[in-house]
This record gives sequence, structure tokens and C-alpha cells, in this order.
Amino acid sequence: MREFIVEADGGSRGNPGPAGYGAVVSDAATGQTLRESAEYIGVATNNVAEYRGLLAGLRAAHALDPAATVHVRMDSKLVVEQMSGRWKIKHPAMKPLAAEAARVFPPGRVTYEWIPRERNKHADRLANEAMDAGAKGGQWSESSSTAELDTATGAAPTAPPEPPGDATAGAARVRDALARGRTSTGSPDGAAPAAEPAPTTLGASTSGASTPAASTSGASTLGASTPGASTPGASTPAAPEPTAARPDSSSTADETGALGAKAEADSRAARTVASPGWAPADMGTPATFVLLRHGETPLTPQKRFSGSGGTDPSLSDVGREQAERAAAMLARRGTIQAVVSSPLARTRETAGIVAARLGLDVQIEDGLRETDFGAWEGLTFAEVRERHPDDLNAWLASPDAEPTGGGESFAATAERIAATRDRLLAAHQGRTVLLVTHVTPIKTFVRLALGAPPESLFRMELSAASLSVVAYYADGNASVRLLNDTSHLR
Repeated sequence: MREFIVEADGGSRGNPGPAGYGAVVSDAATGQTLRESAEYIGVATNNVAEYRGLLAGLRAAHALDPAATVHVRMDSKLVVEQMSGRWKIKHPAMKPLAAEAARVFPPGRVTYEWIPRERNKHADRLANEAMDAGAKGGQWSESSSTAELDTATGAAPTAPPEPPGDATAGAARVRDALARGRTSTGSPDGAAPAAEPAPTTLGASTSGASTPAASTSGASTLGASTPGASTPGASTPAAPEPTAARPDSSSTADETGALGAKAEADSRAARTVASPGWAPADMGTPATFVLLRHGETPLTPQKRFSGSGGTDPSLSDVGREQAERAAAMLARRGTIQAVVSSPLARTRETAGIVAARLGLDVQIEDGLRETDFGAWEGLTFAEVRERHPDDLNAWLASPDAEPTGGGESFAATAERIAATRDRLLAAHQGRTVLLVTHVTPIKTFVRLALGAPPESLFRMELSAASLSVVAYYADGNASVRLLNDTSHLR
């Protein structure tokens, strides 16, 4: 009996956003590639695209030999765990895809394995090529993998196919663009800024600017919200991804033209994903997540990394007062129907204060926990730079990099938050739910809703006890409102 290896991946440039998948079938004995498949599928979520990639890979294997056994390798923990039967499938868009995938081969002939993203580069490349083809108005063909895109006009691309990347795709090119014009960044739970710029790193800090993934008081730079002022409607869409960058970051006339075409394609996609203001009434009542960052802890004013792997500090007196103010404001609005909290002490305490004021119980959701910062827990940014400079530079340069000592990468956090979002959406359709969580999870909810690249985490800043709101509609679209600083409210 023949055995095939199926490697599959899917991505969405925005979540949801323009999406595509890639799948590869190879011979398990020889490693020879037998079949490639890729397709641009329009606007979809990352998870739906991943399932479509799985389905395409299984169908390709079945066409080669219906009697074969198949070993599937994917970097999507969600798909692997769900198809293995260890996790339930609740999202309505994924249930039929999973059921269809399970019917391609008889039960017991398909096994699943999770692999790191760097070991899934072939399928990832195909998914990116499919999305590139879709951005140019065409579809992927085998020739587009090495030469031309099968567009309506038959025109050759102005730049090489996009290199392998994560599900957001194009991150390397955006990093290159950002290297030519960075803004200040935010730091994990207020971690102190770097002392000097690091020109080769993503979101490099300048003296006096906050560092990635964290919070100090002040308005969010994303969407240009004013502290304490609600910004109605959807936030400004993420900057369009440029076309593939040259190694020396230089720009040619051809690349400039490609940038314009790509910008227009991404602009159209952004208008599809987030319409101006809240979505039309015929979309029905959205599931609305009100995202509340916990109040201040003793580590917050000291600007120390404080994730899920540290000392789990409780709120300070200032933090409890901030939680009380947020509770009073939410009680006046009267819209919260349920309260869900991260399991960490500072969020449970904040959630308890708010829930008591609202007369609601608190549900604990492990997926809302903060990123684990490994050996950096409890250190300032300057201390991390002094003790672990290479690891810090790698972390600043790539969402796949982990903090020293086996911490959690931003890419892994994003996958966890996306799965948590889908579970909560299935459980709270049409309801307004308060999610009490942390800096990185909130930034990730907002980033995914806006279809922004991982680099956008470095451009957001959240104060303690701040609020952000994301509404999710029946068609998969999302809209964001920001109300960052609530510390002045009484």
C-alpha cells in the first residue's frame, strides 16, 4: 500500500481578508513531490483557508491512489487537533470543511502531525503564490510557481513570487518598508525602551520610545484615537503590503508600479473587510467583544515584562481604582451581557470588580492569557538587552522568534488568540461580551480584525484599564472601535 505525505497551508492577508491555500503531495518512501495544488479563494479567514488547503491536499492524494494511506503535516495546531478528534469544531464555516475532509479517505487511513512553520515552507509558498495571483486578478497555475501568473491579461509579474511567510504573508516585505520609516513602539506591560535604534530589526526603538508589545499610558497610534475619546466606525485599514523587496531595499520603477497595483488591490480588500462605520443593518446583530486590559500591577510602573510565565502579580491599589472606574463606565453603558477573563490574577481581579458592579459571573478562558516571555519575565527591556541581546534582536525582527528560555512567539500567540476568538464567537453569537485580558492578546484581536500585519503590534500602545471594541458580523467581516484610556473616567 502506498503512503503519501500531504503538507498543506492557508493564509489570509487580513483575518478575514484576501485568502489562498497551498497543498503538496509527496511520496513517503522517496520524498518525491507528486502533486502541487493552490488556489486564491477570495475573502476568508486563516482557519478556513487552512481547511481548504487540507481538503485540496487530501483530494489530490486520493486522485493519485484511492487505496493509499496519508500522513498530513500542517503548522496549524487548530486544524491538526480538530481533525485528530482532540478538539471540538464549533465554528460554522469550518464544520462542513472538516466533515468533507474526513470523507475523502476511509477512517483510519489518514493521520495528522503538527509541524513548525519553518518545516511547512513548500505549502506556505504555494499559498502565498495563490494570494499573489488573486491580487493581480487571476488564479494560480503551475507555471506561476516558477514563471508567470495566470492573470486575465497573461502579463508576467513585476516581481518574483513572494517568499515563504506566515499566514499574514508579506511580513518580510513590510519589515523592509518599515525599515525606511519606523514609528515608536510599545513594550510588554510597560517594558522600558531600547537605548538606541536597531536599524535591522522590526519596530526598532528610539530613545524615549516604548518597546514592542507593551503598554504605557497614552493613545493608541493605530487608528489615531485620542485618549478617552471613542473613535466610531472601523479604524483606518492597515497600510498596503508592498511587492517583494530587493535585498538592498532599493526601489525600481517597475517595483513602484507594482506597489501601486498592489496598494489598489489591498485597498479594495480592506474596504471589503471593514466597511466604513459599523456594518449595515442587514448583517444582523454582531457578536461584540469589549476588550478590557487589566488594571495596573506593581510591575507596570516599573516597566517590566509581565506575561503568563512570571510571578502572576495582583493589582496594585492604583490598578483596583482603575478597575472600579472601568466598571462604573461599563455599568452606565449597560450593554455587557457576559464577562470572560484570562486566568491570571490581575485579570481575574479586574474582571471580578467589573462583574460585581454589573451583576454577572466571570467565566475563565485560558486562551486569553498573556504571552509567556520566558526568561525575560520580571526584567526591564534594558535588562533584557544587556543579558540576551541576540535573542532580543531576533524577537524584534520576527513574529516567529521566541523569548529566551522557551517563551511564546507572537506568531504562536496569534494562533492561540484566533482559536480563542472562534470559540467565543460560536458561544456568544449576537451578544456583547467583556473580555478582560492583556496587552498582547488585545493588540492581536485588533490586528486580526483590521487585517494588519504582525508588525502592527509594535505600533499600538494600550494603557492600563483601557478599552477596545471589535464587532464580528455574520459574513465574517469585523469592525473596530478604540477607547483607549479610561483612567480619567469616574
